[in-house]
Amino acid sequence: MIVRGAVLREMGLPAPYAESRPLRVEEVELAPPGPGELLVRIRAAGLCHSDLSVINGSRPRVMPMLLGHEATGEVIHSKAPGFAAGDIIACAFVPACGTCAPCASGRPALCEPGAAANTTGTLLTGAHRLSADSGVIHHHLGISAFADHAVISAHSAVKIDPSLPPEIAALFGCAVLTGVGAVVNTAQLQAGRSTAIFGLGGVGLSALLGAVLVGANPIVAVDVVPAKLQLALELGATAAIDANAPDVVDQVRAATAGGAEYAFETVGSAKVLEQAYAATGRGGTTITVGLPHPSQSFAVPAVSLVAEERTVKGSYLGSSVPSRDIPRYVALYRAGRLPVDRLLTATVGLDDLNEAFDDLAAGTSIRQVLLF
Repeated sequence: MIVRGAVLREMGLPAPYAESRPLRVEEVELAPPGPGELLVRIRAAGLCHSDLSVINGSRPRVMPMLLGHEATGEVIHSKAPGFAAGDIIACAFVPACGTCAPCASGRPALCEPGAAANTTGTLLTGAHRLSADSGVIHHHLGISAFADHAVISAHSAVKIDPSLPPEIAALFGCAVLTGVGAVVNTAQLQAGRSTAIFGLGGVGLSALLGAVLVGANPIVAVDVVPAKLQLALELGATAAIDANAPDVVDQVRAATAGGAEYAFETVGSAKVLEQAYAATGRGGTTITVGLPHPSQSFAVPAVSLVAEERTVKGSYLGSSVPSRDIPRYVALYRAGRLPVDRLLTATVGLDDLNEAFDDLAAGTSIRQVLLF
């Protein structure tokens, strides 16, 4: 079938994207699903910094690629057990095979075949289902949701409450899964623990929602955008600190009585990760969620890891089990304990994506959602 989708053919075009137009809406051939795959009508797809990182070249990927990975949709045709036409799903951006060593140990976010497929721009089987006259179009993280239809592996899909508004449902596949998961799964944060969150995008604010959910205290929010700091306070942060301040680390340490027990870096910047580590107290844990350019590295005083029993941990996909966690988080949203709707900045159309990514790059939006 022919679908309309936003294709990126060259990374690193200059901003503003409203002028350079890195994303071009094209007619693309979508092949039928193979065994274990689903044909999905996309209902909504969030604009995430991971998409922007491919556009600006800080997250190198094979080209050309149809972007979009944070999404919800309706199954139109299933060639996989457990799914049927009419099912409403959320998409998880790591298709977990279920049998490799990480999957078998309960860590599907680290699925080895899933990571290989995402790196090479294929579905879990290694197949491409997207093409154009110019040749193969690569899949973005197994989803390619910036199109009206997609073929995905059933291992990328989780059935969800069909009454959930699509512009909200989409957020559970990345922002919520990653941010709340970093708090609940990676950190296993407990009530009363002091917490600092560096970066208040969709993932960072989801982490803040998770910290409020489990009763962390105090919760210090750090960002450069005043409106995001204000929203963080409204959502439950006990302090908000301007990241442009020259003494931001000292301010965080003061607000957490000597250093946060847990600090989360969600920006994808080695410099911010160093700040988060410096703001973490003795015996504390620094968790990094952002995805910096592969060339970036960060330095810490090596002795502090031992003498202060400090820990640095990575968190990918919120260390989540999507089939377990997405329904849980949806239920918490329904119960009013996880106000994910506060993350939604605006809905946009397929032809508005370049301008919308300018807003994301400028930090003026939290989560914009492409709504079909």
